[in-house]
Amino acid sequence: MKIVSIVGRKNTGKTSLSVKVIDELTKRGYNVASVKHSHHSIEMDKENTDTWKHKQAGANLVVGVGSTTFFNSRKEHDLNRILYLLKHFDNFDFVIVEGYKTYNYPKIATSSDVVDKYTIKQVDSFTITEKGVSDLVDLIEEKGHDIIDTLFKKNCGYNDGESIAQEIREGNIKTEELDDVTSYLSIDGKVIGLNRFVSDYFKQVNLGIINTLNIKDYGVEDVEKIELLIHNENKLNGDKSNSKISINQKPLEINQFVKDIISNSIKGMVNSLKTQDDIEKICVEIKGIENNELYNADILLKVNDEELNINKFTCGILKESIFAMVTSLKIDEEINEIKIDVEV
Repeated sequence: MKIVSIVGRKNTGKTSLSVKVIDELTKRGYNVASVKHSHHSIEMDKENTDTWKHKQAGANLVVGVGSTTFFNSRKEHDLNRILYLLKHFDNFDFVIVEGYKTYNYPKIATSSDVVDKYTIKQVDSFTITEKGVSDLVDLIEEKGHDIIDTLFKKNCGYNDGESIAQEIREGNIKTEELDDVTSYLSIDGKVIGLNRFVSDYFKQVNLGIINTLNIKDYGVEDVEKIELLIHNENKLNGDKSNSKISINQKPLEINQFVKDIISNSIKGMVNSLKTQDDIEKICVEIKGIENNELYNADILLKVNDEELNINKFTCGILKESIFAMVTSLKIDEEINEIKIDVEV
């Protein structure tokens, strides 16, 4: 998803330029969304309609569904929150944002007083020609990018999305060169950046769990997009653990960051089993994996050196999750055995 904002003073043609850009992108076959920001009150509904009455009665969010669908929220939402939610609605190629001039996305300026370091072009909306619009959309295709905190590029010398976005605006990095991030995370309304490894880790582990579920009973045939919402009442304690992984009875060398992810994931799995003991040690072994098939593989789980008896369904989830966790590490050889030891 590539994002570009069109900004400028009042009456400088922001909306007319937005319409021209959206029209050209649509003609090129792209799936386009738009976001309009205003400093004044915006009321999408009409007085005395049923949905208007719902809002007047006190509803903080009203959804109207007919030949189209609209959402009418009493709250003003942060732009990044809106952009994240758009990912849930559809696979949009471009989002054209009108306004939000204080944000750090590539900008097309319709007046000189709003030009800043994020501006990739200043245009006169009233005199721009059809060829000018086409050239402008070429530039948007080249320099538009996704939500800032989701931008990662391995070995590029930059560790944050802001720096990568600057390199894209300056033409030093193409968006096609960025890491292929397939998982997106928001916590308490804030977008959390996931690099390629963590993104793939989230994806593989959740696919592993889903693989054990009877999703066809719910009318799901092909898994194309997974949406997961978790309500959490537990405080994160930030405790450190240590883990050791062996693949086919050979130790696997991993860095501390990966160790932390593995350790916390294994602890989370065991905690979900509602064991009563204070957990100090966890050992999990999976044997008999053949051709990446786990159905006939055996799993052994020990907590504090005592074996836990777990049912077949739970065994399936643990096997799929742990195998997905390990395969996200890009192991070169075929995996037949996995052993993970965690010291809490």
